[in-house]
Amino acid sequence: MKTSVIFTTYNSPRWLEKVLWGFFAQTVRDFEIVIADDGSGEETRLLIERMQAESPMPIRHVWQEDDGFQKSRIMNKAIVAAEGDYLIFTDGDCIPRADFVEQHLRHAGRDRYLSGGYFKLPMSISEAITREDVQTQRAFDVDWLVSQGLKPSHKTMKLTARGKWADFLNWISPTRPTWNGHNASCHKEFALAVNGFEERMQYGGQDCEFGDRLTHLGLKPKRIRYSAVCIHLDHKRPYVSEEMLKNSHDIRTETQRLKRVRAVEGLDKYLDRSGGES
Repeated sequence: MKTSVIFTTYNSPRWLEKVLWGFFAQTVRDFEIVIADDGSGEETRLLIERMQAESPMPIRHVWQEDDGFQKSRIMNKAIVAAEGDYLIFTDGDCIPRADFVEQHLRHAGRDRYLSGGYFKLPMSISEAITREDVQTQRAFDVDWLVSQGLKPSHKTMKLTARGKWADFLNWISPTRPTWNGHNASCHKEFALAVNGFEERMQYGGQDCEFGDRLTHLGLKPKRIRYSAVCIHLDHKRPYVSEEMLKNSHDIRTETQRLKRVRAVEGLDKYLDRSGGES
């Protein structure tokens, strides 16, 4: 099954580089990376070119002009550009553990989409992580993270659970499985069937709304928050406004009420009549 990993970025080359180190260290290598770039500048472009030259897997750079926070729009363009039959979604601020892709493929199924989670790091550790920390997987070791200043909590079980224990925790977790932009996956044909992400939405629930429509299509969410692990690097969100959040909330409420399957403004505009990229 040909696989594409899709994630967004915007003028965060330091974080993007750390994320790419994580994908270079994956236990499986038969996948492509599609970077959905929401208007980054020259520094990001140069970084991607450098990383493309050393990457063990293909990296596709899908870019659009900066028009404010337009994640849904660039995600749709990336979905259309992706060559994989199976799509794994994450974010440009989430470093994947070495078995991240492997776990998504292990749990993939025709009747479902996968819902993962993340372990959030404070800014001090986010900045301190080096390439060696990612390559050796120290960045996912709880003892090492504590030595770097992390406060221990029950949430570290996301990093320590493995195998059947992780499967058991996935099963008993009270957290409702939703589509999470930082850690989720489905077959491309289903992303196309629901017309991708709703471009009327900006920040605030656009990922969950996409998952709502996959559910209306007939897919069942499966929780893998203890199996497919990524660490979330800290950052600010200056682009968020109350108006943006209200608009997104209203659209998601409408999607749920109408049991809507297809996005009103989605990826179909980027497809030609044969169903390919226009």
